[in-house]
This record gives sequence, structure tokens and C-alpha cells, in this order.
Amino acid sequence: MLALEIEGLTVRRGVKRVVDDVSMSLKPGTVTALLGPNGAGKSSLVLALAGALPLEAGSVQIGGLRLSGLGTEAVRGAGVAAVPEGHRVLSGLSVDDNLRTAGHAHSRIELERALDEIYSIFGELAERKNQRAGSMSGGQQQMLALGQALICRPKFVLADEMSLGLAPLIVKRLMGVVTRLAREGTGILLIEQFTAVALSLADHAIVMSRGRFAYSGEPRRLISEPDILHKAYLA
Repeated sequence: MLALEIEGLTVRRGVKRVVDDVSMSLKPGTVTALLGPNGAGKSSLVLALAGALPLEAGSVQIGGLRLSGLGTEAVRGAGVAAVPEGHRVLSGLSVDDNLRTAGHAHSRIELERALDEIYSIFGELAERKNQRAGSMSGGQQQMLALGQALICRPKFVLADEMSLGLAPLIVKRLMGVVTRLAREGTGILLIEQFTAVALSLADHAIVMSRGRFAYSGEPRRLISEPDILHKAYLA
């Protein structure tokens, strides 16, 4: 399976360059932890990779397929699904309708199979198929947000702060799903506020500061040399 290749990516929001000439390779079946302080550019990077923010420069591709300049639907169709920060769901729709809406590109038979897969991963959602999504707990909504990404059977998942505001038990549950996805061959880019959790799962770690990569390498080095991460937060 081909990697998601990012080369010289630059993103501007207003007058500020929020992502500044970054390059990386997200490999199938691996977890890459993206760490750094608020405002470092992590979420903007995810939105740009997902096709939700325009690029000022650089390229994104899988093999020979160029994703740069494509919209969110085309990027999802190419196998890259984002889980934005804040467990975004269609609060007025049922759990089942949320998933069906996210999986609209499937044929009817494919959609039913994909739904069965999501409900097998998240038994909590299977029990609440007909419940209005906005009436569920934050943790359940985050499971649904992840399910919405997974229903398109992506090659790569970009997960932004899935654990934000959630109880430790729910965080453990979600990270278990991340581990399972990587084991089954999905490439994961994981932005996570709990650095110890992220580093325990990661095969590769990146520290971002002021729009650039301050470190890219082994997760264990960030554990043994915490000053690398501390400097990024103080920059």
C-alpha cells in the first residue's frame, strides 16, 4: 500500500502562515503522533490535508494521485478521512442517519456492510442507532465522529484531539480503536493532548511549533529527552 506523501506544504490563514514548508510521509499501518502547543498549526495541517483549507504551496499525494487542490469529498474518495476536533456530528439526526450520510458514496449493499463493521467496532452506537446524535454523551459523539470517518473505509485517518474533554475510560476505548486500525493497515495521524498516550501508541513522532516541524523521529527520544517537547511549548 502506498504512503500519503506531503512535500513542502504551506498554508496561510489570513495574513498568517500557519503551516510553513513542512514535509512528511504517513505510512500504512503506522501511527504518527503530531504534538505541539495550541496555535502550532496542527489542526490547520489536518484541515489542509483533508481538502478543507487551500494550500499556498506544496503537494499532497498518494502514489501518483495528486490530492492538492481537491475538495473534501474528493480527498475522502481517495482514501483520506479526517476526524476534526470537537466531535462534530449532525446533532439533529439519529446515529444511523449520521453514518448513512457519511457513507453516501457507497452502493446500498456496500453501505450495509460498512454499517455492520462500524457497529461491530462501536457496540455503544449499535445500541443507539435511532437516538438523536446530539442527545448522546461527548464520548459517544466522538465515537460517532470516528465512525463517520471509518465508514468510507479510508486508507488514512487524520484524528485531531479525539480525547479532548473526555473521561479516561473513553479515551482508552478510542485509543484501542486507533491501535486496531493501524494493526489492520490504516495509516493514522494522531493529534493528542495527552502526550504520554500518543507516544505509547506511536511508531513515529513529530513536534510542531510555529507552523514548522521542530522534531521528527523516534517517539522514545521524546520520552528520554523531554526538553525537546518542552522547548516547542515555550517557543
